[in-house]
Amino acid sequence: MGFPGTWMTESETLVYRVVPKCACSTIGQIMFWSDHGRFFDGDIHDAQAGLHKWSMEASQPKIEAAVKGHTAPAFTCVRNPYARILSSFFDKIAGIQRNGKRYRGNLVPQLAQKYGIDVGSPDNGFDFDQIASFRRFLLFARDTIRWRRPMEPDIHWSAMSGHISTFIVNGGRYDRIFFTETFNEGMQQVLNLIEPKVPVDLAAIPRFNESEGHGPKRAHKVSDYFDDLSRHLIWEIYKKDFQLFRYDFDNPDNKFPLGEVDLDEVHAKLGD
Repeated sequence: MGFPGTWMTESETLVYRVVPKCACSTIGQIMFWSDHGRFFDGDIHDAQAGLHKWSMEASQPKIEAAVKGHTAPAFTCVRNPYARILSSFFDKIAGIQRNGKRYRGNLVPQLAQKYGIDVGSPDNGFDFDQIASFRRFLLFARDTIRWRRPMEPDIHWSAMSGHISTFIVNGGRYDRIFFTETFNEGMQQVLNLIEPKVPVDLAAIPRFNESEGHGPKRAHKVSDYFDDLSRHLIWEIYKKDFQLFRYDFDNPDNKFPLGEVDLDEVHAKLGD
């Protein structure tokens, strides 16, 4: 199984378990900068050099040795589940991807047909009922996660605890898990664990949101998208995420966690 979704600096100083929709583009660029003193020109997910990735065969032995020997600090980043699933919807379902096409080709037409989802188009200024379409998308997301139908769950809306657990189950241990909502503070704690080849000034680092500007903007506050049924579905899908990462299930508009992550609890509950 190894360590899918794991990146490591080329200098082998930091190990990161990627969690989609949780500032992963920005984190990858910070890791790249800390070795090279420049950002990768393009989407860091496309980088084939300058950063070790489990998806690149030559990187696998190095990542495995660093993780199993715990020779470099390992970390990841989490995000409020309400905001994360909304972001997935607006980016992957309602938005147009970097290549100018819809995400996963025929996925959006399939959702229109099977779930009645309408996401508008650039031609009509993405004019559609965001709340109704999001709630239908949520039913689809739950179906993929619960029954793996009509397709396998997508990494962008499968639970964070699922991504994070593979690293633990296969022999890794996290030194830090921090929150997207307090990004600079959390990332600084990670950087304090190492001596980067190139100093990183987090206040000066831009946010790399590769999906921004390719789709509709969210028109309502978070809680407007979640009626009783939606919240029931959210709890069904993300119960572990709320509990382990201390997010506020009762108030969708409170994006901040209610407490710090207990790393021992995370390793105990996700490691079996």
